[in-house]
Amino acid sequence: MENLKIKLAVLWIFEAVNWSAYVVMMFMLPGAIEEMMAGEIGGDPISEGVLLAFSLFWLIPLTMAVMSLTLKDSANRWANIIVGVSYLAIGTIISLIGGWLSIAHLLLDVSLTVALVLIVWNAWKWPKKEV
Repeated sequence: MENLKIKLAVLWIFEAVNWSAYVVMMFMLPGAIEEMMAGEIGGDPISEGVLLAFSLFWLIPLTMAVMSLTLKDSANRWANIIVGVSYLAIGTIISLIGGWLSIAHLLLDVSLTVALVLIVWNAWKWPKKEV
């Protein structure tokens, strides 16, 4: 059981690191730094809501990594399924609405999706406790 908890925690950490790479690569696009210095991202103003959303994309997977190691089995299973599916749905919607900034961003989106599917799959297949 401990191996499964560690696997889930590592997958969640992968999500946070992947998101970090995604944001760093945004700064590498031509004109991105100038746009952000002007207080915009993608032509929209950088608001408290945008900053909150960005921070949640880091905090949710990092929190889930800790929870994957500390929650009891049943709560752990359902937390990983619910948050994994929610995070996958939100990420997919954002990708479809915003499009990909580059081929590298597409690669990161695909790897995020694969990791989330693995999280949900592993949580779904959580071994039954033997009595």
